[in-house]
Amino acid sequence: MAITADDVSLEDIIPICLDFAVVEVSSPEELAVVGGDTRVRVSYQEEELELRLPFGSHSRLFLSEVNRAWSDVCKSSTEIPNFEWINKYQKSTKGQGVVKQALAPLGTTLTKLSQHRKTEKSSDKKGTSERDKGSNSGTQKSKAYSSTESQGISSREDRDDLVRSSSHTPSNKAQILAMPQFGLRDNLIKCELLKNEDLYTYLEDFCFFLGTYNVNGQTPKESLRPWLNCTLKPPDMYCVGFQELDLSKEAFFFNDTPKEMEWTKAVSEALHPDAKYALVKLVRLVGIMLIFYVKKEHAEFISDVEAETVGTGIMGRMGNKGAVAIRFRFHNSDICVVNSHLAAHIEEYERRNQDYKDICSRLQFRQLDPTQPPLTIMKHDVILWIGDLNYRISDLDVDYVKELISKKDFETLHSYDQLKRQIDEEAVFTGFVEGEIDFQPTYKYDTGSDKWDTSEKCRVPAWCDRILWRGKNIKQQHYQSHMDLKTSDHKPVSSLLVTGIKRVNTEAYKKTFEEIVRNIDKMENECIPSVTLAKQEFHFKDVKYMEHQAETLSLFNDGQVPCQFEFIQKPNESTYCKPWLTANPPKGFIAQGGSVDIELEVFVNRSTAPDLNSGKEQIEDILVLHLERGKDYFIPVSGNYLPSCYGTSIHSLCQMREPIQDMPQKTLRELAEMSANENIANTEKPLDIPKELWMMVDHLFRNAIKQEDIFQQPGLRSEFAEIRDCLDTGMPDSLPGSNHSVAEALLLFLDALPEPVVPFSFYQQCLESCSNASQCEKTISMLPQCHQNVFNYLAAFLRELLKNSASNRLDVNILATIFASLLLRSPTKQDLAEKRKTQEFFQHFLTQGSA
Repeated sequence: MAITADDVSLEDIIPICLDFAVVEVSSPEELAVVGGDTRVRVSYQEEELELRLPFGSHSRLFLSEVNRAWSDVCKSSTEIPNFEWINKYQKSTKGQGVVKQALAPLGTTLTKLSQHRKTEKSSDKKGTSERDKGSNSGTQKSKAYSSTESQGISSREDRDDLVRSSSHTPSNKAQILAMPQFGLRDNLIKCELLKNEDLYTYLEDFCFFLGTYNVNGQTPKESLRPWLNCTLKPPDMYCVGFQELDLSKEAFFFNDTPKEMEWTKAVSEALHPDAKYALVKLVRLVGIMLIFYVKKEHAEFISDVEAETVGTGIMGRMGNKGAVAIRFRFHNSDICVVNSHLAAHIEEYERRNQDYKDICSRLQFRQLDPTQPPLTIMKHDVILWIGDLNYRISDLDVDYVKELISKKDFETLHSYDQLKRQIDEEAVFTGFVEGEIDFQPTYKYDTGSDKWDTSEKCRVPAWCDRILWRGKNIKQQHYQSHMDLKTSDHKPVSSLLVTGIKRVNTEAYKKTFEEIVRNIDKMENECIPSVTLAKQEFHFKDVKYMEHQAETLSLFNDGQVPCQFEFIQKPNESTYCKPWLTANPPKGFIAQGGSVDIELEVFVNRSTAPDLNSGKEQIEDILVLHLERGKDYFIPVSGNYLPSCYGTSIHSLCQMREPIQDMPQKTLRELAEMSANENIANTEKPLDIPKELWMMVDHLFRNAIKQEDIFQQPGLRSEFAEIRDCLDTGMPDSLPGSNHSVAEALLLFLDALPEPVVPFSFYQQCLESCSNASQCEKTISMLPQCHQNVFNYLAAFLRELLKNSASNRLDVNILATIFASLLLRSPTKQDLAEKRKTQEFFQHFLTQGSA
């Protein structure tokens, strides 16, 4: 959560002068936990202050800046600083964010800087939450008392190693140059350093232990040592992934589970005993968890640690399927570890392919410099991918599969493996490598045994649990399953990878750095930068709702010097482009004679669709490409948008007897105006409910009333596109696609409504009446007629679904959780208490006794 002025109070100030010192005072036990906070003691004259800094690159940067300032003081030790800038704070004022009292003359009291920060669980911008076990979300302050340990630490002789690993070392020079305060010159240096990396780095091998285990919602019942302690020598790093950590509804809907701590403890107790390991990071999304440990002696070389999650469940949001990932910098190599759980069921390999592509495109890591575009998975030197990928054995019956297993003919069996076939077709994991599989399938066993599935479904054995990698200088030492563990219906899998990591040769780095600076000095101010655009104008044909389109803008640096480009805002506009358009990357650097490809991407979502559907907005914009110290280029972007029922109001849709794409643009604009002002008279009787909604519900009522996992399992993106086109054009007469795709299309339709089924103006009233069934019904009776009809129609359909819960595995809680968030959307950000109230409200309409 960002800190605002209201979170900070300036009580006193500590000057960095010759009487100042800072030293790390974390205990050896704390230092062993890389993800733990750093404790430093700041001393000034006779007073001391202890600070607890949260783990991460921001604290490291803070310490490096303190160290740099202190170094500057030492260089000019003969000058006595006046600290005149403090005078402006020496006025008595009130309130947070300002000095609370007049400061005493400098030197008469210890000045203290206190930061009061609200503490809460971190959450990503998509609404999913992450539990970071390694760091606290707040900064704490406590007075430290004099002790023998702290005496004498301010003497200059002892200051060489004060703030450990925080000085401007070669390994983090590029990181520091990436900070936003550095301009074009430093970006040139950074680019040239990266281009000439081979001149000052060398490779050193490190062992990465990768493990994946689908635990089927179980608690740890046995030691994990047979799995995690199976190597002769201790690995340098452990990346341990779990799936289905918790299958309870509480974990699914609220991302909360006690099993996180239980399995983390089981892992920490099973690591190789011949080394001491530090927990760097833990990240979890519902039942998908990834834990990253490193040998204690490597801890200081880990930096830029970030974690992200992405759900690929129903509507692309639910976290029962998806991925968690951790990225970090080790010496001079950028590494990304992904743990994923893809769609289940033998026939759903296309859905698994889609999940993989969604994870690759949607999982992005924030960079230290907020002006830089986020890092995707593929923009790393080394990518390690583990998880229950759920690819199965196709085209063989269960008995023949078991016969091949008994003969240990894994080569023949592997030729029928869906993942191998999809990789061979370059549908997924392009550029990734998987080692030879010479162990029997890891799924599905009777829990507590080594027997194949004896349930009624009698699943065909499969290699669901896999480990792949992408990158150079990687050799696999082993790839195996661990049959000794019987807690789950899966067996855990491990792989040991020896990976060549780039390390910095300090002398070579210094020489390269100085040479680059000399060359840039010669170039500067000699020439004005310029570029050639391969294409000057862009037109996107037939833009559709939630259908991505992209065109490539190629820039060639035809000038005599490197150049820096950026798309800039036009006058009176807050962003450089319209919300349906993005340029990736929006800014960058081009070496002399070099080129860069920029993806211009158009994507219409629920926030931009309403104005485009009504004709209030068009696919029209002009991008301004600015060159630092050069000229501006104007790039027109246009397109024709095909209106959709997605993002069109209930009121407007009830006025349309024809498909929306058969309606004249003028009529659509008039209907939108009518929807905004419902007092306008309409001569023609409207439909009771939108025909598009009826088509989807009717299809599900006739075909999916007993469909297992309906509204819980996602559909296919390609089938959603066909369903959308059918609704928008009226062709064909019946909806295409699977039941799951139609169900997801219905949810997306409700989610895209500009005004929800229960209009925003009734939201607060619904919350207040949520515990009283008759009041809830009264509130619904007050809705505009078309909204009331839709609400009652959907509630009646869902009650029919619940009558078949033995087949479709639905219950009132599941449906209330899914539909309440769509039918009763908050006009502002919804908190957990409101979320529960909306579910309670809607549950009254799902019980059998409802009218």
